[in-house]
Amino acid sequence: MNVCGKELSVRGRLVRIARLAGEGFEFLEDPESALPSLRNYRSGIDLFTFVQRLPNTVPGFAYPLEWDNVAALPVSTFDHWWTRQIDGKTRNMVRRAEKKGLVVREASFDDALVKGIWEIYNECPIRQGRQFPHYGKDVEAVRTMSATFPGTSIFIGAFLGEELVGFTKLTSDDTKSQAAVMHIVGMIQHRDKAPTNALIAAAVRSCATRGIPYLVYSNFAYGKKQRDTLSDFKESNGFQRIDLPRYYIPLTVVGHLALRLGLHHRLRDRIPEFLLARLRKVRSAWYDRGLSRAPESTS
Repeated sequence: MNVCGKELSVRGRLVRIARLAGEGFEFLEDPESALPSLRNYRSGIDLFTFVQRLPNTVPGFAYPLEWDNVAALPVSTFDHWWTRQIDGKTRNMVRRAEKKGLVVREASFDDALVKGIWEIYNECPIRQGRQFPHYGKDVEAVRTMSATFPGTSIFIGAFLGEELVGFTKLTSDDTKSQAAVMHIVGMIQHRDKAPTNALIAAAVRSCATRGIPYLVYSNFAYGKKQRDTLSDFKESNGFQRIDLPRYYIPLTVVGHLALRLGLHHRLRDRIPEFLLARLRKVRSAWYDRGLSRAPESTS
């Protein structure tokens, strides 16, 4: 289903919640004009949710809201980021990439890039203590998923010789007020070369060159989740937490009740964080154990 020319994603069984499929890369300027189509959706939508666009942190609509957040890096010039927004340790990581022979540059979306992304995805089934969702996909599946937002995306690759050892995809919104990291990943076997740090540096340069004032790297915090290595990485690279209004528009009686009773949140959001943290450690240990027991490839 499309609303105002933008595709919707609908999730949930008991409570059907819709949002923009490209949320974070697309935004709805006039939600009121979308409500008739949402109410007439054939499968039924109980709640519609959307988040406000940066840099508008003050609520601009009268709908029920909760506070969401993004990890955002204000961008002016590359030199300002290099000298004022990061510390010496992060600068050394970027320098390490160059000393180790990495060349980081914008890349065309072609067969060579797709094959390189496919090889990165299929390097290891476990990343950051959990199953990597893109492991095992074939080249064509990787091509299809990487080809979204063709007119507003920038690919940046980290190359060691001719080999792609890391990449990021940046997608800007229609006003070019922000560019969001759709994906960033590097080969585990080359982590000593700090490819992700080098990719962030190149992303900052790309935004500064295009006059894009914000680089966004998903959320800074996820629900009640405690700080982890990813949030530390974001902070060390100059990203900061910015809170934004997230609106919920009930479209049915079920939607009104769900919003009132808090049923629009996932079940896991109701579990105490100390217990979730323990479960994440168990999961990570389980995957690490399975990975260490896997037979070595003979190919």
